[in-house]
This record gives sequence, C-alpha cells and structure tokens, in this order.
Amino acid sequence: MTTLRQPPKPGPAEPGAAVDLSVLIPVYNEVDNVGPLYEELDAVLRLSPWRYELIFVDDGSTDGTAAKLEAIHARDPEHVRAAFLWRNCGQTAALSAALDLARGEVLVPMDGDRQNDPADIPKLLETLEKGYDVVSGWRKDRQDALLSRKIPSKIANRLVARLSGIPLHDYGCTLKAYRRRVLAGVRLYGEMHRFIPIFAAWQGAKVTEQVVNHRARTAGKTKYGLGRTFNVVLDLILIRFLQKYAQRPIHFYGRFGLWSFAGGFFCVAAMLYFKYVFPWPALFWAADLPPKTFVETPLPSLAVMLFLAGCLSILLGIQSELIMRTYYESQDKTTYLLREVRQGPRGPASGEAG
Repeated sequence: MTTLRQPPKPGPAEPGAAVDLSVLIPVYNEVDNVGPLYEELDAVLRLSPWRYELIFVDDGSTDGTAAKLEAIHARDPEHVRAAFLWRNCGQTAALSAALDLARGEVLVPMDGDRQNDPADIPKLLETLEKGYDVVSGWRKDRQDALLSRKIPSKIANRLVARLSGIPLHDYGCTLKAYRRRVLAGVRLYGEMHRFIPIFAAWQGAKVTEQVVNHRARTAGKTKYGLGRTFNVVLDLILIRFLQKYAQRPIHFYGRFGLWSFAGGFFCVAAMLYFKYVFPWPALFWAADLPPKTFVETPLPSLAVMLFLAGCLSILLGIQSELIMRTYYESQDKTTYLLREVRQGPRGPASGEAG
C-alpha cells in the first residue's frame, strides 16, 4: 500500500498523463460504499468523451476501506488513484490532498457515502461549459434527518449566503465542479471545503448552482452531526474576517481598541462627574440611605479593563500586520489579482536610437 507522507504540490501533468476531469473522493470508514460507488462512476464516465481519473483519499479508515481501495486500484489502475493518509485528518484535509494530486482541468469533489449521484456529474459539466467557473450542487430534495441535519443546514446556509454575498442554497453539498484555475493558490484548513465557492468568487470566478439528486444513505454511518453546525458558524466568522481584513488587520483590531479606549474615557468622565458634580445618587438604593461614592461602583474596574483591552487590541493589530506582510513578502504574493494587461508593441529600449 502506498502511503502519502507529503502530497506533491499541484502543477502541470506529466506528458501523456493529462486528463480532462478529476473526481475527488475523500472517504473514511466506507468499506461498504467505495465498491458500489466506483461501479457507478465507471458506468457514467467510461463511455464519456472525457479523459478522467478517480482519486480516492482514505482518511485513516479502520474498517477495511484501505484494502478495498487497493483492490479497486489494482482492477483499474488506468483511471483510479488511491492515496492513504497516516491518520484521520478530517474531510477538508483529505480533500486538500486530493486537490494536490489532481491533474484534471475540471475538478469534481464528491462524498464517498453514495448520497451524491454520479449521474449528476455530466449535468454539472454541461452547466460549467455555459461560461461558469464553479457549479455548486444544490440538494433541493435532501434525504436526511429533519431535526439534526436539514433544519440546521438551512439556517447555516442562509447565514453564510447573507454574510458572504454569494447567494447559494447549499454550501454543504460536496458535489461541485470547478475549473482548475479558480483553485490556484487556495489552501484549505479546518472545515473550509464548503466555502470554496466563496474563495473562488472573491477571485472573480463566475459561480452558479445546479440542482442535484440526493440519495438516502444505505450503508455505513454518517460522520456528520448537529455539532458540525457550530463549526460552520465559527468558520464563517473566520472567512468574513479574511474577506474584509486579511490585508489590513490593524483596521479591525485598531477599531476595537479605539472603541475600548473611548469606553474607558467615558467611565473616567462618569467617575469625575459623580465625584465632584453630582455625588452618586441613591437611584439604585433606598432613598433614605446615604449616597454611594463612585469608588463603590464598577466604574474604576471597568475603566481599567477597557483601557487594557484597547492597548492589547492595538498591539495585536500591529502584530497581525507584521505577520500579514511577512506572509505576502516571503512568498512573493501580491495583494491584487491581475486578470489581463493590454498594451501596444514595445517601443525602442531606453538609450537606443529611434
């Protein structure tokens, strides 16, 4: 069994090895599903005009999935590539490994539990050929539990669409089609695979969606639960931050710090007012009790806390700016995405006779 230690970086395919389509399938403990899934994919794609490859990435399975994939690869080495991670790293990491291995001009990730229908792949590619860069699957008639899966998913999808500005109905559907160029430079962390269309749209990609068939699980156990919804919300906060402040983090932290300073000054002003102008009234106590001094209120502690929060926020913003600049400059990355340059023929070089 070939074990991946460090997947190769994506790049041009070797001569004679280029393919049109790469189907990316991360799997974890799907021993009863990978065989039938391969049969379905083979039936759909073998008679198609596309040169294709099926990339299965085993995410540290413990139920015999790895042995099953070895057998599938031995049966069809021309089309099947199988990669095996050392341990369970999560769906996003497994999908990232598949992306690094892919050689196709079009990339189609899908789940390994057979709930995605391979027959939808040609439909996605047809829509892609209409001038789009990303076609996202929409499980309009979803075959999942209502309370634990469908309702939380609807809430999360609406929240993501509203905050990201990309109006998709189903971010959680793994079945999508991407042109390779829109994923150049995209690195996936956490559970960010569901937000790839957002990253692509930020780079100017044309994104649409296509209704796809969704089937009930017939074998194996689901790896998703209600707790994943909270992870989606946290990831959404992160991508919203990356969208607005990745290149200027000091504006985010600095703004919070300045508001904290303003709150601290307000507390100090209130303390001075109650000390010298109008002693703390017995508004919150019985009228027959003597007035309280400002020292007996939360104002001093609140003022100190806000001033410290302001200082720490400013310092964190400065540190983030240094990290951001190191990230861009050490890798020769630009803060812009250049689509095209149009210019006339070159004139004579400087110093040459005209």
